[in-house]
Amino acid sequence: MTDLDPEDAKLVTLARSAKARTGAAAGAAVRDTDGRTYVAAAVALPSLQLSALQVAVAMAASSGALGLEAAVIVGADSDVAGAAAVRDLAPAAPVHLVTT
Repeated sequence: MTDLDPEDAKLVTLARSAKARTGAAAGAAVRDTDGRTYVAAAVALPSLQLSALQVAVAMAASSGALGLEAAVIVGADSDVAGAAAVRDLAPAAPVHLVTT
């Protein structure tokens, strides 16, 4: 993992906790422009499949977030759909991928 600023490092800790708490393959966390954080694991239901990052972005959007400052995915090799959701709210926000 590259050197992250302290606020982004907190997102890594939160994403790891979601991954561990749920036993999921990946966890994610995002921070909105007001400094609020949203933490999630993937949803895998017969009628609904969402990556952890998609869930975190959806939580932020449904809470009224107008933008994101940063996003983190822990445990996934990649998340194209989740990164696209981040870009919908914040085209320039960094998306950090942490595979360990």
